[in-house]
Amino acid sequence: MNNTTLLIIANKQTGDLLERGVLAPAGYQVTQVGEFIAAKAMIRSSSVDLVIVESELVGFRSAIELTETFPALPLILIASADERQLELNALRAGISDFLSPPLKPDAILDAVQRGLQRRERIQNWVKDRTRRNTDILRRRVNVLETLGNVGRSLTASLDLEEILKIVVDTAVEITGAEEGSLLILDEATGELYMRAARNLKDDLVSTFRIPISDTLAGEVVRTGKPVLLDEKSPQKIKTSYLVTNLLYVPLKVKDRVIGVLGVDNRQQQSSFHGQHITMVSALADYASIAIENARLFESTEVERKKLESILTRIEDGVIVVDADGQVILANRMACAMFKIPKQLKYPCPAAECFSHDQLLALIKDGHETFPYRTELEIDGESVVNAQLNTIPGVGMTITLHDITYFKELDRIKSDFVSTVSHDLRSPLTAILGYVELLERVGPINERQRNFIQRVQTSVRNITELINDLLDLGRIEAGFNERKVSLSIGNLIQFSLENLKGRLLEKELTLEVNIMPHLPNIFGDSVRLRQVIDNLLGNAIRYTPQGGKISISAKEENEQVLLCVLDNGCGIPAADRPHIFEKFYRASNVVENISGSGLGLAIVKSIVENHQGRVWVDSVEGEGSSFTVVLPIEQITTPH
Repeated sequence: MNNTTLLIIANKQTGDLLERGVLAPAGYQVTQVGEFIAAKAMIRSSSVDLVIVESELVGFRSAIELTETFPALPLILIASADERQLELNALRAGISDFLSPPLKPDAILDAVQRGLQRRERIQNWVKDRTRRNTDILRRRVNVLETLGNVGRSLTASLDLEEILKIVVDTAVEITGAEEGSLLILDEATGELYMRAARNLKDDLVSTFRIPISDTLAGEVVRTGKPVLLDEKSPQKIKTSYLVTNLLYVPLKVKDRVIGVLGVDNRQQQSSFHGQHITMVSALADYASIAIENARLFESTEVERKKLESILTRIEDGVIVVDADGQVILANRMACAMFKIPKQLKYPCPAAECFSHDQLLALIKDGHETFPYRTELEIDGESVVNAQLNTIPGVGMTITLHDITYFKELDRIKSDFVSTVSHDLRSPLTAILGYVELLERVGPINERQRNFIQRVQTSVRNITELINDLLDLGRIEAGFNERKVSLSIGNLIQFSLENLKGRLLEKELTLEVNIMPHLPNIFGDSVRLRQVIDNLLGNAIRYTPQGGKISISAKEENEQVLLCVLDNGCGIPAADRPHIFEKFYRASNVVENISGSGLGLAIVKSIVENHQGRVWVDSVEGEGSSFTVVLPIEQITTPH
């Protein structure tokens, strides 16, 4: 034997007698320790199979403490006398055996043998229990790994049929069932049909349909709770086959039951239990996620194809840029306009997609206000109108509309108008001259004089219109530009001096508010004076007798803001988007107020020629406010 017995005694002679006279000859290895604390330390640190304790040395309570500390270790208590009550208490406390004088070798050996046998039984029991618990834990770990694999398959694949088959197969495997099925609710008919199955015949799967009323699967749909069936004999459960055990759990999407996942046995008698419900319910959740994801993906794919079809077929270019300046979409027309390679993968940096400097600057810098429109010239051949808009959470869109044809028409129209205007000036001047000579060649009555005045007025209006047309043509062509550093405040004062007579004639109140030390701008004084004259002239023309006009100028964000405000008739909302177009006049203008409809078009052309902007804010019946923004002069410091 290779067993070690720890002997704790007070009498060295008795200890030697037990070791040499009884235990060692029987093949036991014996160690003697004279202190209780040392004995506990040895038991913890070395392999000890049995302990013999002399109660007189350590006391009964210390022996009990050893039993409680090391419950699987056999302990034999040697009493100093034959004490029945002590023996009873020792056995009740879990001490394996009790010896009292006189100590006989056979009794000692029997007690030791019984103690070791008890120890072996305890060890075998612990091993068996550990093995069974380990098997249970291993099975649970395997189930968790299986569920994890299903989860990874779910996230790695968009193939719904494959995912549902994996779910049903896994449900069968982790429950040890013979068959498995996944039923989906057809909301149109109120029936459940089989979407995936394991170990069921194909003809049954393809034709299987049951109502949700008066069936176990239907009960799961109605209540949203699992159903567990365990019968001694096969039961027909409103299906075309018999089962002995069955488990159904609901498939839920946002608290709405969309189907049922089930496993069953036809032959074997093994029952399903609560743990199976938990595991199959987890698989049902995976199936629900897969079905919902597939539905969302299908819906998204349909919408994506619609959008792709729309973007492909429209004749405008569309570019979508994210917040980081990456191009995430460019449709067919945009690719054709800027010669983007078809094999380009999105998203990609804008500089890799385009070589057009103006477009790259738009993408990089964006704009302060949206929507923003500008024109881009491509390869000196075509012109596109680019409109920028923001998309919250995405970035920015640039819509490109080819206006080359309209630009050419506009040029032809301008050339025609300019030519006709030139040709009309000479005969109109002659007409006006001859009309003025009529009074010198003979007497004219009052009626004739009235007719002559009307002819003069009409000729002057036509002449003014022709002059405006020629002026607008020169401005758009960029002719006669003489830009210098100038003060917008001085131009305002000159314009007011020129219009003083008209202000007094209509008894208008004028308010002037010019910021002191206003920075200079770089521009053409004649053209900018024309802008102020037109805006103030319109304000005087459309403000009623005794009304109020104000003009202000200030600096803001390295720009000069010029504002002309009146309390006249205002501009209807429908007319405001067109008010800067050529020959356009608001629908509420009184007939006796003359005008060519070119004044604001001239203002817009001059302002844009100076890299500025102009807009109008107006309320019909209350007045209008025209705002002009011009960049201040940039003074370069010599190096």
